[in-house]
Amino acid sequence: MISVYDGFISYQANVDQNGQNILGDAANECPISVDPTDGNKMTIAWRQFNDVTSNFRQGGWGYTTDGGVHWTFPGVLQNNVFRSDPVTKSNEVGQFFYLSLQSNQQQSFFCDDLWRSTNGGQTWVEQSPDRGGGGGDKEWFTIDKTNGPGHGFQYQSDDGINCSGGGVEFQRSTDGGVTWQSPITVPGSPIYGTLDVDTNGNLFIGGWVSSSTFRCVRSSNAQIGGQTPTFDQNTAVNLGGTIVQGGINGIGLCGQLFLAIDRSGGPTNNNIYMLASVEPSGRSTTDVMFVRSTDGGLTFSAPVRVNDDADHVNKWHWFGTFSVAPNGRLDAVWYDTRNDSGNLLSQLFYSYSTDAGVTWSANVAVSAAFNPHEGYPNQNKIGDYITMVSDNTGGNVAYSATFNFNPSRGQHEQDVYYVRVSPSGGATPTPTATASPTATATSTATATSTATATATATPTATATSTATATSTPMATVTPTATATATLSPSATPTGTPRATPTPRTAPTPRIRPTPPPRPV
Repeated sequence: MISVYDGFISYQANVDQNGQNILGDAANECPISVDPTDGNKMTIAWRQFNDVTSNFRQGGWGYTTDGGVHWTFPGVLQNNVFRSDPVTKSNEVGQFFYLSLQSNQQQSFFCDDLWRSTNGGQTWVEQSPDRGGGGGDKEWFTIDKTNGPGHGFQYQSDDGINCSGGGVEFQRSTDGGVTWQSPITVPGSPIYGTLDVDTNGNLFIGGWVSSSTFRCVRSSNAQIGGQTPTFDQNTAVNLGGTIVQGGINGIGLCGQLFLAIDRSGGPTNNNIYMLASVEPSGRSTTDVMFVRSTDGGLTFSAPVRVNDDADHVNKWHWFGTFSVAPNGRLDAVWYDTRNDSGNLLSQLFYSYSTDAGVTWSANVAVSAAFNPHEGYPNQNKIGDYITMVSDNTGGNVAYSATFNFNPSRGQHEQDVYYVRVSPSGGATPTPTATASPTATATSTATATSTATATATATPTATATSTATATSTPMATVTPTATATATLSPSATPTGTPRATPTPRTAPTPRIRPTPPPRPV
């Protein structure tokens, strides 16, 4: 299944062996990783619900070898094993890593396992034994890809509901995720946030603490294998609002905190950036807000709003995420309700910055509108986050949407999609390959081939208007029409349009300055 909107093409990743949608399942929380030596090779992981009437989910994933046009969904990491909160990363030689939270139907424990793929995400081998990765609920992790002493080290942090029994914790692996050191409490207890490493090997963790307080925490010696990591810097950060649970996303979060570091080698090298969808004081909706540090995390700028719609105080801008390109460009995407009078139907929007986030380009819708309340699994949310990875010409985005209609349930269903975005607009993915590094990857698995069938297309046309932005560094792009088709990605969209579902009124959101523990 593909969905075309104003030249931006979204390709479904959780498909059957013929490249077709699987009716009756659900997929959300979709981290994407890209092989830096060959941008055509990517993997997306997700929470796989085989039956939406159950809360049981597994560790699903898909891979592509042609820049995201065709995806293969081989299955799940382990059949009938309860898994959630997937995170994926790639190292500099193109190996993929998948950190997966394992639990049970009763959610009586929360422990992580790490898996590795040396064949582009086609197959995975567990590195740590079951529950051997430590960690816990909503873990994030990163890999040191610098040339320093911490090269190859892996770092993870969680939200305080974890394998060891409690407290927001950090763990390090110096052997590729086979073993993990004992957990260390993170000062300030930042949660729901990602990690990154600067060119000097310093590790930074970003996260939300409470109300409108976020933190950026640094460890300078996590890169020294013979030392127990300590945190020598802890900076309070103002993003102009608070993390929200509930609102437009059922019982889920409306966004998490994403921290990323510029490693371009230019004038913005080692800038630290943080972005999140937050609820400003006195509001009941969220904006995508951004801050930066140019002094190694000692201080941060005043928050800048990325979404540029005039009526932003009454609209939802949720699941904001971003990434930094090797050349220093910033790419951001998020869900946005600005074009729906009912304030529910959401579209994926895109903006970029070429001046370290001081200004952002006119916002552009890059997907058709979808109803995020349809296709809920028993858990009642569309996950808690989406992700992206940028290269020098654009960004690779994995997101969940409800484009496919399930006639047996009389509603659309949650699926995972890939879309390529770039400052030049939408087009068929054409990633730019990066020169191969000198290190050599070790093969541990054998790839399998999957046939792709061709199906008859049945597109959906939906006319959509987009508000025009002002005071932005580039001209506003106005979307034209949407075509949604169920077909093999190699097919040509043809067929008869069907009616667009009538928008439902969104429930009245309420402010949640201190969310309860996040359901996995």
